[in-house]
Amino acid sequence: MFEEFKKKYLTKEKLKPIIKETVETIVTVLLMVILIRFFIGEPRLIPSGSMHPTILEGDRVFVERVTHFFKPPKRFDIVVFYPPQAELKYNPIALFSRYTGLFCKDLAYIKRIIGVPGDHLQIKQNQKTKQYELFINGKHVDEPYILNGYIPPCDNKKMYCDIIIPEKSYFMMGDNRNNSFDSRYWGVLPENRIIGRAVFRFWPPMRIGQMDDFNHNFFK
Repeated sequence: MFEEFKKKYLTKEKLKPIIKETVETIVTVLLMVILIRFFIGEPRLIPSGSMHPTILEGDRVFVERVTHFFKPPKRFDIVVFYPPQAELKYNPIALFSRYTGLFCKDLAYIKRIIGVPGDHLQIKQNQKTKQYELFINGKHVDEPYILNGYIPPCDNKKMYCDIIIPEKSYFMMGDNRNNSFDSRYWGVLPENRIIGRAVFRFWPPMRIGQMDDFNHNFFK
């Protein structure tokens, strides 16, 4: 019975158009995925707690990639990026994996932009409160988004606590300042390492919503 089926339906002449259509469909889908991820955006699972309380472990966010084609990122944006210490491969397999998201192993972080090009950023102790606070261009910055409103001590000998941000570079920090491996430890982030801006949380259902947009003035 199988032999009859094989002779009737599995001949080379009948398989050729099926195989061709299948290959064309797969290629089209992959091209669409690449175009969408590169020019529009992509979903991301957040595996760490460095952005508490703004973003929690297990949250899924949508990262848009449209804005950076028209204007540079701005202060307080939450962005996903490849850290400077992560080596990125550019062979065909690595690029295919990166642009499709299939089996991609590239290390990516999510942090908030605190310092932008030209800023003089300082993390120093307030002599009155004895707490470490953030200052940009000599002005204290109010940070309502950080966990418990607390910034741990900053060691100028081992950490970047007093720095002028160079052109096309950014100073990144997690909202959970006690548990965030960020620019305080590895320096500024080159602009070409930014993947996109986290704009919307779509999982879990009870936390669906837009990322907080801190565009107003937090300088005191």
